[in-house]
Order: sequence, then structure tokens, then C-alpha cells
Amino acid sequence: MANLTDATSLKQFEELLKNNSKSLTVVHFHAPWAPQCSQMNDVMAELAKEHKHTMFVKLEAEAVPEVSEKYEITSVPTFLFFKGGEKIDRLDGAHAPELTNKVQRLGSSGGGAAGVGDVPKEDLNERLKRLINAAPCMLFMKGSPQEPRCGFSRQIIQILKDHNVQYSSFDILSDEEVRQGLKVFSNWPTYPQVYVKGDLIGGLDIMKELVESGELENTFPKTVSLENRLKSLINKSPVMLFMKGNKETAKCGFSRQILEIMNSSGVEYNTFDILEDEEVRQGLKTYSNWPTFPQLYVKGDLIGGLDIVKELKENGELVSVLKGEN
Repeated sequence: MANLTDATSLKQFEELLKNNSKSLTVVHFHAPWAPQCSQMNDVMAELAKEHKHTMFVKLEAEAVPEVSEKYEITSVPTFLFFKGGEKIDRLDGAHAPELTNKVQRLGSSGGGAAGVGDVPKEDLNERLKRLINAAPCMLFMKGSPQEPRCGFSRQIIQILKDHNVQYSSFDILSDEEVRQGLKVFSNWPTYPQVYVKGDLIGGLDIMKELVESGELENTFPKTVSLENRLKSLINKSPVMLFMKGNKETAKCGFSRQILEIMNSSGVEYNTFDILEDEEVRQGLKTYSNWPTFPQLYVKGDLIGGLDIVKELKENGELVSVLKGEN
């Protein structure tokens, strides 16, 4: 495919940006060992078919360190968006709906990209199918989970949070084509809309009914099992470190630093590589109410991240905390 390629060197990367300076370039910093990168490569391939005037570039982060270091790539997958040779946006993580949205929005202005009116109806339907199947549970809302932009969206976010439902979201205010198209596609005229495994559940009223009837956990079968799985993982060992990589190979600077501190403590611990399980990676952020990694647990309780561990070491309290004496 002419608009989907690999960059294997700094020179090739710079030439691709230069040659495609008049339109959007999307660069996927990936790693062959990360399954979520493989999934996002598939998403990129589909997007490349739809957006002929956008250049999609795959770049192995560890193989071209000059580029990764320049743009501060510390985890994979990470996507950078360029126009006119300059970085204009960034997306960290395997978030197919957000990637699709950014490509549509950033590619629609200039560079000869097709406008909304140029997209045939069947292509829009295919895009909507991809969006509603982008995660086991998809929420189409006004705004984001962090900043909902209507009362109904705010209420539905709270319901999902209260029941530990793992979900991805799409901001329909950022894409008028999706906003209008999904109403027809689903035959549901209002927002928010919740989908499970590609099937429409409904809006806020339906969610409230599911809560009142006690059927919500049956409708979202993964919620309880994920919570139990997370509890089991954090209690797998008296000291558990959730990190990017493992004891032998840290895959980000923060994880590397915390490994050095942990190894110097002399206390036995186990690790879990969050890069190998996106469900755990996203779920643990909500479960622990701690948005970043690494995360350290002792006897099932969250201690914190790198900064907390550094403080404990400096105060001479780390070993006693790791042994559960505090």
C-alpha cells in the first residue's frame, strides 16, 4: 500500500516527513514483542485504505533510538501526528477509537484529504462498525470520561465507574460524521450510547434500569471477572510490581529506575508486565485510582509509584514497608 510504510532509520524517517509535508503523516512507534502494537498495526492498515491522502508510518521504537529519544517515546504503542514537518499531536496507548478520530479530524484540513461529504455511506458504516467493536465495551458520549460535557454523559460515566466496568469512549462532539451517522446506524437518536461486544445496550435510562434490576453485571460479564483477576494479581506475591517490562528487561525509564531501587533493597518481589495485557493495564488504573505506571503493591495494598518509592528509600523506610512492618 503506497501510503503505509516502514521507517527503519533516522534518514528515512526525515525523508518521509519531508516528502509528505503537505498532508498528514501518522507515525506508529511500536515494538514486535507487544501484542497491542500488532493490533494497532491492523487498525492503521484499515485507516490507510480509507484515508488515501494520509501517510501511515510504522517505526520500531527500540530500533531507531535517535527518533524515539527526540520525541520522548517512553512506551509503546505511541502515535505522533505531523504536518508540514512539525509534530501537531500525540496519542499514547492502544486506543483505536481515538486514533481513528484524530486521523479523521487532522487529515480533513488541507493536503487534499477527502472531506466529510466525500465519504460514501457504505464507508461510513464500515467505520462505525470498527468503532463500536474497538473495545468490549464502547461508550459514545459528549466529551471524555475526564471531562464529560453533558449531564447524561456525566451520569453514565459514574455508573460505569461505580460498577468497575472497563470501557473505551468516543467523543461524538469531535466528529459530526460519527455523531449523525451512529444515530441512523443504531436507530437510536440520542447520546450517550453504550455498546457491548458490538451490540447496542442503550442510553442512560437503560443503564439505570440495569442497575436497579441488578442485571448490569450480567450485561457486562467482564466487570466482575476483571476485578477478581486484578485482586488475584496484586496478591500473587507479598510484594508485586506492575511495570513496563520485567525483572530482566525494563521497557521504560521509570520502570528501570524502580527496578534498581527494588533490587538494592534485598527484598523478594514479583513483577507483571502491563505491556502484555491491555485489559490489566487500563483496569488497574481505575481499580487503584492511580493513573500511571509503575505501581508497587505490598500485601495487596498500593504503595505508589516511582516517586513514592524514592521517598521511602531516602527516608530509610523502604525495607520495612516492603516487609509489611509499617
